[in-house]
Amino acid sequence: MTGKKVADFTADATDGAFRLSAHKGETVVLYFYPRDHTPGCTTEGAQFRDAHAAFRKANATVVGVSRDSLASHAKFKAKLALPFPLIADPDETLCRQFGVIKMKNMYGKQVRGIERSTFVIDAAGKLVREWRAVKVPGHVAEVLAFVESL
Repeated sequence: MTGKKVADFTADATDGAFRLSAHKGETVVLYFYPRDHTPGCTTEGAQFRDAHAAFRKANATVVGVSRDSLASHAKFKAKLALPFPLIADPDETLCRQFGVIKMKNMYGKQVRGIERSTFVIDAAGKLVREWRAVKVPGHVAEVLAFVESL
């Protein structure tokens, strides 16, 4: 998928509808995470929050995506004081577009869920980098360094 133009999409988000094409001319960091209010996702969201000013300085917009509802996202965003939108994708439209739904082991059971993943879309709308099966420690710093190199 890297190097290809990302199909435009519009999705419900905490700050109103998010439309990819409205961000032409800037870098978009789209990060998919399994669930609001869980330890890893809270840490990752807080790290993107803490680096937000640096992402903005690099002309990048950060957007989080999960299958949670807008109501859940609104609480999560408020609790963590996230300065960026969270997209609600309960029907998995974006999850399918980016191929992030996987079978995962949870307490010995197989469950369908989002594989923590991050995608960087450049100012021309092309996918320039993807991280899959992300481990939270150090990830946001790595994404920021990549965005700053563009």
